[in-house]
Amino acid sequence: MSALLRRALDGLYLLSAGLAALSLFGIFFVMMAQVFLRQGNIQLPGADDFTAYLCVATTFFALAYTFKRGELIRVGLFIDKAGAGLRRVIELAVLTLAAALVGYIVYWTFSDAMFSREIEEVAQGSVPFLIWIPKLAIPLGSGILLIAILDELLVVLRGQKPSYVRAAEERAARGDFSAEM
Repeated sequence: MSALLRRALDGLYLLSAGLAALSLFGIFFVMMAQVFLRQGNIQLPGADDFTAYLCVATTFFALAYTFKRGELIRVGLFIDKAGAGLRRVIELAVLTLAAALVGYIVYWTFSDAMFSREIEEVAQGSVPFLIWIPKLAIPLGSGILLIAILDELLVVLRGQKPSYVRAAEERAARGDFSAEM
């Protein structure tokens, strides 16, 4: 893989993490606005709706970056005991299955968002906004995760260690077992 493509993919994962951070900051901002406005007996219309959609955006935009850094929950009881050859076969099978499942999620959630756009669906809360816009966070975040999974699948196909394994090994070498279960 060329260095330019590697930098572009890593930049995409970082951008996605940045969008997750902005979404999280948005939740903070809405909650703080509610606190301050309540002091004057003022309600912030749509705060619950906005917070809910920002929670979804935070979750889905964080997936790819978290996956690449080896921070997602993995159960390695079996695979950690396997030899290098068997481990590679298992990694390939699991990454292929993950790509298929995440691709399925991307397809259907994007279809749902576009259907909401087509029928001009609006939120049922106190602020009627077009619902397809926040719904796009799911297929976009999942799509970036799909790219990350395919990226790792190619790494394993080339006989290299996946980045999530390297990241976990680096943490263990530093004595950081905070992500291990």
